[in-house]
Amino acid sequence: TFDGLGEFAFYDERKNEDGSNKPHPLNEPRYAGAKILISGANFGCGSSREHAPQSLHKYGFRGIVAESFAEIFFGNSCTLGIPCMKVSRENREKLVAYVEQHPEQEVTLDVVNQEISVGDLKIPAELPKNAREAFINGLWDPIAELLETVDLADQRLAALGYGS
Repeated sequence: TFDGLGEFAFYDERKNEDGSNKPHPLNEPRYAGAKILISGANFGCGSSREHAPQSLHKYGFRGIVAESFAEIFFGNSCTLGIPCMKVSRENREKLVAYVEQHPEQEVTLDVVNQEISVGDLKIPAELPKNAREAFINGLWDPIAELLETVDLADQRLAALGYGS
């Protein structure tokens, strides 16, 4: 399982060898409990396994905003229900500046309207059409979709006289 993986999100960046904290935004009390992660370009590069997005999900992140995403990381994140919304560098910098000044403000990712808002700041964001539609329709988890069809398949087979 991926249980307990959350505590290791960005571990080498956040912790010294002895386990003490390094200076890092995730170690700052003002960002404790944050649900939205804001990052730079090519986020998730080098994270082709599911462990990286699982770690972020278990840590508590429910959305990611960045200038761009590594493709495999993006797909694995979306499968976990974590929308990864792309913004321009300029708008990311505006968002970061606002959040640094107002860390208590809730950041909202609007998948339907492809917009990110916090306080009085609203910025456009991009989410590929297929991922956007999957989130809007609640169909981002292909394994859950497959498992939901098992009962339907059993019912159809039973109606045809197969199975128990």
